[in-house]
Amino acid sequence: MNLFDFTLRLKGFPIRKARLILKDIQQKNNVEFEQYVEQKKQEIIAYHLKHNPFYKLFAAEANPLNWNSIPVMTKRDLQQPLAERLSEGFTTKNVYVNKTSGSSGEPFVFAKDKFCHAMTWAIIQNRFGWHDLDFNRSRQARFYGIPLDTKGYYKERFKDTLSKRFRFSVFDLSDIAFQKHLKKFQSKKFDYINGYTSSIVQFAKFLERKTINLKSICPTLKACVVTSEMLFENDKKLMETQFGVPVINEYGAAELDLIAFENPNNEWLLNSETLFVEILDNNDDPVPLGQEGRIIITSLYNKAHPFIRYNVGDIGSLSEKSTIKKPILKKLIGRTNDIAILPSGKKAAGLTFYYITKSIIEDDGNVKEFVIEQLTTKTFKISYVSAEKLTDDKINTIKTEMANYLEKGLDILFERQNQLQRSKSGKLKQFSSLLNQTK
Repeated sequence: MNLFDFTLRLKGFPIRKARLILKDIQQKNNVEFEQYVEQKKQEIIAYHLKHNPFYKLFAAEANPLNWNSIPVMTKRDLQQPLAERLSEGFTTKNVYVNKTSGSSGEPFVFAKDKFCHAMTWAIIQNRFGWHDLDFNRSRQARFYGIPLDTKGYYKERFKDTLSKRFRFSVFDLSDIAFQKHLKKFQSKKFDYINGYTSSIVQFAKFLERKTINLKSICPTLKACVVTSEMLFENDKKLMETQFGVPVINEYGAAELDLIAFENPNNEWLLNSETLFVEILDNNDDPVPLGQEGRIIITSLYNKAHPFIRYNVGDIGSLSEKSTIKKPILKKLIGRTNDIAILPSGKKAAGLTFYYITKSIIEDDGNVKEFVIEQLTTKTFKISYVSAEKLTDDKINTIKTEMANYLEKGLDILFERQNQLQRSKSGKLKQFSSLLNQTK
């Protein structure tokens, strides 16, 4: 019995119909596909201008035949009661309702109509199938957060059982916890690992310290899928070495869909079947392929709630090899609110600091994790977890590199902690700024 599909249908999500439509979309040739995308863009904007009072007011000057006339929508625009944003005929009772993680600092509740949500799952199942992973049959080792209240805890555990997955909590990353994880891998025939990048990286470091290759004790393991946090190349190499399987990069947004997924050829393919992805500059104009800009996404199937030219809050670029049918995400730089403003007025992506310090801090294996926080324009704090306190030489090297790559005169504070604070969901925000920045 395909239990996962059964639970989707039980909740009213027509997964069979969605898979058939997805198959039809994917069989279109390049010309047909381009026509399909243009048709769906015009259909969704026309639908919401006719049936959604919130969107009619928001996009009063929009012309469905002129895509550039359609305003870019931000998270802040959607921070109002959900009932006021739903299209005619939809209520909170007949749609899929969820909330964003709040990692951008601007959380809100959103909705999808049931067919749109079924298309989301059809895309996810299709992409995992690229790597011979099946939600109905493959057993998942899940590195995610879990509610700590009794009701929420057992609800998630029940869902895990239905979905053939075992959940490893990311709130305890100690060697004692990892030793228990290892025993579970010895006793369970897991097909793949899935979860937050930072916690899975820590498990890989534990295996490295113990000189253990995970596939040698869990031969059924096929792949590792990481999501929700940035994946750095050296971390990917570490995981592939210690797990003995390919590491697959996933990029998604709960309110939209699976946005990009790495295929077996190591191409980070964008979802062009149910989403229309644009890379725009600060004037809302498209940038050339290969150039960085804001990632703006239109959900082509969500009739319950408009996500049209929606600023997801990330910065990235498309590969020069991209086509309408096969857009390739060349680079995902980070969130737009992860920009540091330096005393000189210069701006730098928060990941710049992370790249500089990561290679220096982690080269000897002493530091397990670290995060960087901007306190003022010139003051940054590096909080870290380590076996031994950072030496003065190491601290001075980091300060020197920060000055070389960014600018001189920055104050860098270091704080050693027993563990780093994670969000309620278990995510680790690698860089954050306390400065109020206008977007």
